[in-house]
Amino acid sequence: MILSMTGYGKAETNAKNKKFTVEIKSLNSKQIDMNVRVPGSYRDKELNIRKLLSTALSRGKIDCSLFVEYTGTEKIANINAEVVKKYYRDLQNIADELDNSDELMSTVMRMPEVMKVEKEEIDPQEWKTIESLIQQAASALTQFRENEGQSLAKDFKIRIENIHSLLLSIEKKEQQRITNIKERFVEKLSELKSNFDESRLEQELIYYLEKLDITEEIVRLFNHLNYFLETMNSDISQGKKLGFICQEIGREVNTIGSK
Repeated sequence: MILSMTGYGKAETNAKNKKFTVEIKSLNSKQIDMNVRVPGSYRDKELNIRKLLSTALSRGKIDCSLFVEYTGTEKIANINAEVVKKYYRDLQNIADELDNSDELMSTVMRMPEVMKVEKEEIDPQEWKTIESLIQQAASALTQFRENEGQSLAKDFKIRIENIHSLLLSIEKKEQQRITNIKERFVEKLSELKSNFDESRLEQELIYYLEKLDITEEIVRLFNHLNYFLETMNSDISQGKKLGFICQEIGREVNTIGSK
C-alpha cells in the first residue's frame, strides 16, 4: 500500500455553546514534523494532541489546528474597566494639549490589557470531544493519503512494467551483443597484422567479455522490480523501503547502461 505524503483532514462539532473544529494538513517530509496550533486556554493539552497525532500518523510535515468558536450568549471576555479609565484619562490630557480628541475611545480599546479574558478549565467531557475530533480528522487525512496513494501506485505499476518489458528485450539481445563485440575485437586485431600469442589473446578476450556481461545485473534488476511491486501491494505503507528499492533499480540500470 502506498500513502501519499500530502493530505488534508477536517472534523467539527458543537458542544456546550462552542463550535470545535480540527484541521490537519500534511506535506512532504522524510521524518514526522509536527506543528500544533491551539487557543491559549487549551495550551495545556498540546502535548496530549501531539501524542494522539503520533499514534495516528507517521512521516510528513503535520500541521494541526484547533479552532474554538463561542456560539452561546455568555461573555467571552470582559472589559477591564480600570485600565480603560486610566488609558482614557491619559489620552484625554494629551488630546486636550493637541486640541484633537477624534476617535479617542476607539484608540483606547486597541490598547494592551483592555480586554480581560478569564482562563477556562477544560472539563473531561470537552476534552473527549476534542480528542474524538482529532481522531476523526486524522482518519480523514489518512483516507485522503490513501486515495492519492492509489493513483500513485497505478502510475508506478505502469512504469515498473515498462522497465520490465525493456529488460526482456535487452535480455533477448544480450547473447548477440557479446558475439558482435567479440567479432569486432578479433577483426580489429587482424587488421593490425601483428604476431600475437593466440592463447594470451583468448584469455584477455574472455576477461574483457566477462567485464561486459550484464547477466547478473539483469537478474538483480528483475528481482528488484518484482520486489518493488510486492512491497507496494503489501497491507502497510513502506515508503522508506520503496525508496531504497528505487535506488537499487537505478544502480542496476546505470550499470547495464555503462556496459
